[in-house]
Amino acid sequence: MGLPERVFYTVQEASVRWECRLTDLGGWAAKGHFAIVTTIASHQSRTQRFDGFVSISVGDIMPLLRQGRRALVEVPLGRVRPLEQEIWIEFAPGSDDAPNVHLEDLLILAEDVYRFEAEHDLSRRPTAGVGAPKRYDWESMYAAQIVRIHNEGLPESQTAWVAEIQEWFASEAGGVDVPDERTIRRRLAPIWKALTQT
Repeated sequence: MGLPERVFYTVQEASVRWECRLTDLGGWAAKGHFAIVTTIASHQSRTQRFDGFVSISVGDIMPLLRQGRRALVEVPLGRVRPLEQEIWIEFAPGSDDAPNVHLEDLLILAEDVYRFEAEHDLSRRPTAGVGAPKRYDWESMYAAQIVRIHNEGLPESQTAWVAEIQEWFASEAGGVDVPDERTIRRRLAPIWKALTQT
């Protein structure tokens, strides 16, 4: 039995997939083309308890979508809306019950990704030439590592970085298929050299 279909894409993955900026995603979400969501563990607001996927206000998260050093690392949410209801749950400014989110927490449901692509004729580019599809999702890995370096800086060593990326692939692929150290190192070596040259 194969794995079920994907449930969501991170905004970084959608940005790479559509070759657009994160701020573009925020603008399209604000215009109602799709919702940006996140997942919240069991949470008690003043009016109700909720958990799971919730829509979030684009106005709350735009500071996370800025480019470069102007981007914030974490923001509190002013309101959320559980997917199964129409009413927003408001959080008082500065209240302790307002959850915080990071860029990596921002998601777009896969059904919205596919619908948006169909509506705007965003056919996926074929992989290099005719033949088998790519074995590993290098583009999403690169997007995740750009965010990691932006938020946390470089790992201690190239070896440590290779190990982190193996863990990333293991998490994304459910531990089924992970590139070997040599393959990852070959791709990272020129990037590491460029980033560590003084």
